[in-house]
Amino acid sequence: MKGIVLEKARRFCMADMPPPDKPALGEALVRVHRVGVCGTDLHAFRGDQTFNYCPIILGHELGVEIVSIADSVGEFSVGDHCAVEPYMNCGHCIACRRGKPNCCVSLKVLGVHVDGGMRDFINVPISKLHKSKILSMDQLALVEMLAVGAHAVQRGNLDGGESVLVVGAGPIGLSVIQFVQVAGNEIIVMDINQKRLDFYRRIMQVNHCIGPGEEPVHRLREILSGDLPLVVFDCTGNPQSMMESFAFVDHGGKLVFVGHFPGDIKFHDPDFHCRELTLLGSRNSTSADFERVIKLIEERRFDVTPWITHRARSTDMIEVFPQWLDPDAGVVKAMVEWQ
Repeated sequence: MKGIVLEKARRFCMADMPPPDKPALGEALVRVHRVGVCGTDLHAFRGDQTFNYCPIILGHELGVEIVSIADSVGEFSVGDHCAVEPYMNCGHCIACRRGKPNCCVSLKVLGVHVDGGMRDFINVPISKLHKSKILSMDQLALVEMLAVGAHAVQRGNLDGGESVLVVGAGPIGLSVIQFVQVAGNEIIVMDINQKRLDFYRRIMQVNHCIGPGEEPVHRLREILSGDLPLVVFDCTGNPQSMMESFAFVDHGGKLVFVGHFPGDIKFHDPDFHCRELTLLGSRNSTSADFERVIKLIEERRFDVTPWITHRARSTDMIEVFPQWLDPDAGVVKAMVEWQ
């Protein structure tokens, strides 16, 4: 079978590789049809992703079809179309025992810590499959990204009346925006890429955007009649942005870090205590988030198909992938068509 291997920073190769072993008990062999390209994949290609160790097969946003199942499982059958929950947790550490498998002590994510889905076939645990009789392969491949946003907004514990700022309008920021809107909160979006902000105004009906060259605190107070947002989601993974985000939260508010970077974050402690801020981290998502996302798309609560702005066949991806790193390319979400 064929697979795309990231041999080292900025070098992919299309490789022949042996097919997966026969699925073990509790596993299914799936054919990969779609692979969404995440910011994590872009970082890995550039060589600045601390979690990737080359050579590696990227790909954790997957739309797949079940080819064979090791044992009889009533809920699944050959031919089912599924999204893949790519988080391989141990099941017995303190986080797993407390119902937080996304925080597993030894978590391994497909395409990040271990080989992922940029290949014809892959074995995955049946427990990590989420099927739909309605969603397209494109939609199934977007479920993981959406689930990350759904989980982050749940961490923010919105009450429907709080003003919300989303900093960083990349794909994860987009998924957070979607679920802030589902919760019914007033939303402001901040980014240094004006093209992305224009996209969100047009597609997501975001009324308030803060772009490059604007003074954020002044604009926030202008929009909110003198106040600051009560909940801020920083989705950038940029340390400067993450540290600046403390200044955007009003007294008694919450700051949720959805993006991350391999280093330390500093903040001014007296100001943090004076405002009695709540700082939260949000990591990946859970099975419940996957099920909720699929249900909402099936019910047509929102339309994710316009989010896919770029796509390529697997045979062409190696050539076009570097272009997707260019901010001027206008990539919101790129999709690889594997079959």
